Amino acid sequence: MKITNIRDVFFDLDHTLWDFDKNSEITFTKIFANSHPSIAIEPFIAKYIPINQACWQQYQLDQIGFEELRYNRLKQSFDAINYIISDAQIAQVAQQYLIGLPQNKLLFEGALEILDYLKPKYNLHIITNGFAQVQDQKIHNANLKDYFATITNSDQVGAKKPNPIIFEYALDQAKAQKTTSIMIGDSFHADIKGALDIGLDAIFFNESQTPVTATIKQIQHLLELKKFL
Repeated sequence: MKITNIRDVFFDLDHTLWDFDKNSEITFTKIFANSHPSIAIEPFIAKYIPINQACWQQYQLDQIGFEELRYNRLKQSFDAINYIISDAQIAQVAQQYLIGLPQNKLLFEGALEILDYLKPKYNLHIITNGFAQVQDQKIHNANLKDYFATITNSDQVGAKKPNPIIFEYALDQAKAQKTTSIMIGDSFHADIKGALDIGLDAIFFNESQTPVTATIKQIQHLLELKKFL
């Protein structure tokens, strides 16, 4: 069912438009080929993806800081595949990863098509919890910048989704009203519940088909946004 009163559409970036998992796999493949050639990429990525998601949730809830996030997700992933590596080597991989990751530009299927469809109709914006310099590079290298009127980053705000502060900041920056705005993201806790809790409508990009209540608007493919917008 079409939502008729929307003027401003807010997107999450990672795991919603920008394919974090596939771009991570490309980055680690290059790193390991040069410095850790005995690591098989598929088993590592199979461990890294859920570990990274768990660490990010801790980071979003301010349970760990940036440096702990960088270290923990790699240390736990290497431990999970029984690969012995020093803390100094982990720090080196972490730095190479942050440098290499935003150079990749794979987007979710339908991302550019849906942005081309939405841009003439709405003011488009991004709200992201990623690190400012890294996120800016991702947006630039993936040729996304021209689609968005504003980009709100947790670094500049000092608060991360689902904290109401970042949503209020983004709305203010966009000169948008809650009643005529909507949030689209893949994290039920950070994007969807965070938005709904402040009275901002939301659409859950539920590619993994996580069970949610029937009242939650959801899509499994980005082009399904045409049903709502």
